Amino acid sequence: MINIGEETEQIEFKKSTGELKEGIQSIVAILNKHGSGTLYFGVKNNGDVIGQEISDQTIRNVSQAIQNHIVPAIYPVIDKKTYEDGKSVIYVEFQGNRQPYTAYNVPRIREADEDIVMDQEQYFEMMLIRDDGKRAWENQPSKYTVADINMNDFRTYLNNAKKAGRITFESDDPEVVMNKLELFAADGIHLLNAGAALFCDISDTDVQMAKFATNVKATFTDIRRVDKGSIIGMSKICEQYIIDAMDWKADIVGLKRVETPEIPVEAIREAVINSYGHRVYNNGQNNEIDVFKDRIEIHTTGGFPKGHAPEEYLDGNKKPIRRNRKITGVLYFSKDMETFATGLKRIKDLCDEAGCNVEFRTEKDDFVVAFYRNLRETWMQNLDGANQVTNQDNGQDVTQEPVISESDREQVILDFCAVPRSREEIQERIGISNRGHFRTKILNPLLESGKLVRTIPDKPNSRNQKYVASK
Repeated sequence: MINIGEETEQIEFKKSTGELKEGIQSIVAILNKHGSGTLYFGVKNNGDVIGQEISDQTIRNVSQAIQNHIVPAIYPVIDKKTYEDGKSVIYVEFQGNRQPYTAYNVPRIREADEDIVMDQEQYFEMMLIRDDGKRAWENQPSKYTVADINMNDFRTYLNNAKKAGRITFESDDPEVVMNKLELFAADGIHLLNAGAALFCDISDTDVQMAKFATNVKATFTDIRRVDKGSIIGMSKICEQYIIDAMDWKADIVGLKRVETPEIPVEAIREAVINSYGHRVYNNGQNNEIDVFKDRIEIHTTGGFPKGHAPEEYLDGNKKPIRRNRKITGVLYFSKDMETFATGLKRIKDLCDEAGCNVEFRTEKDDFVVAFYRNLRETWMQNLDGANQVTNQDNGQDVTQEPVISESDREQVILDFCAVPRSREEIQERIGISNRGHFRTKILNPLLESGKLVRTIPDKPNSRNQKYVASK
């Protein structure tokens, strides 16, 4: 029988996933004591590998239990390992520096190979340390120096700050500016994490961006990941990705072409920079931008401040809670952010003025700003010969097909459905984005009249359902 050694303060063995709850408690105890460790399922306490049956579902069960029962969230590596004798185990490698952690709402601490309940005094002391701004991630020294600053991003920031009148000293020397902004660590050489994040190309600012073919994360038409950059530079990349993805309406006013975006650009800019100002930078997760047919979502990793809801901030009178005081303070000077908790109100006001629906949503580990693409249908309905609706794809205007009148719509659909077509394909062909309106006002009447038939008659709600014109 293979033996892999002894349990330690950072290594825990469980005979099987039947001890999943106890395993999660061990993870938390080890995190609170050491910040990292390894857990094995399929190993006896003495280190003998006894193995267990492992399927993809088994791995998912372990992952889901960790996500659901450990707070703050962690993102471990979970995998299957098979030894020479053919026996398989699950191993979980984990780390975290946001102590204290709890499992099933109880904090524990590791002592030898035991997981004991942490006493209240130690728990509250850890909480004070975690919440102490001086100990926050942004105030810790980084490995970066002035020599690592992205000078293009630095100049962009400084020009904006001086133009806003919030930086009035004349020098444009990066060393002088970093000193004035109090972004040097105690050694006077290395930048604080805040300075590195703002002005250096680092990996903690990473973002994933994707466009999806429908309203769900099923089929994507484009996916990109930017692994490193400065907050100044990354925010511009994210902003441009959304601008290129959304639709624009072009009107000819007199002799001028006037373009109107389906989502106010200023609202997008506000949401993007806020996602960098308020994100958690040490949880191993990235920000995310998702472009769907009916909406565009900006995800901020770390979620909304605990105990608060976005609705509290929509009147602009709520006292701000700043997760990254130094980062948001620096962004205040360039007028990218304000310090009065008015960001959500500005986004809402801009969208209300434009007629664009916006939603603020809290998830377990993310805060989401969702801009709905409802203006496109209004534009289509009001379109006349002088107007065009365009999509800016990779910086190029692509003019959509002319709007189809209601009188011609039925025949266009029937001609289009000479071969089987999906609901999404039909909607796109006639330029209707509202799913409910399409189903009740257009699709159902054609089905009821027998002019259009389902290819799978006994399964009307099938995902594979298509529609074809009756002969």
